[in-house]
Amino acid sequence: MKTHKDLDVWKDSIELVVKIYRLVSNFPKEERFGLVDQMKRAAVSIPSNIAEGAARNSQKEFLQFLHVALGSIAELETQLIISKKLGFLNNENIFEDLEKIKSKLLGLIRYLRKRNEK
Repeated sequence: MKTHKDLDVWKDSIELVVKIYRLVSNFPKEERFGLVDQMKRAAVSIPSNIAEGAARNSQKEFLQFLHVALGSIAELETQLIISKKLGFLNNENIFEDLEKIKSKLLGLIRYLRKRNEK
């Protein structure tokens, strides 16, 4: 790996951010400083933590930041579920996108852990 930009999970999470921004643009205006801001922050946090972790000098730190990114995925998933229950969400594919990113992130974590064991 040269940089975080070479990671598919980072690329996919950047695309997720764009989708989230577009999705929340249709939410009610009164949610602008509530759910919308929280969802944007959680979405941006995913690729940001992958990038920051990849830039660190140790694999241990990289793994720590990947786990923070996983936490942001869980946070965003929760906010999407709330949005769905409130009737703000009409894009069900976003859950599939989130699950794919989560799966790739878990795969990267497993790979790094196995590589560290050797």
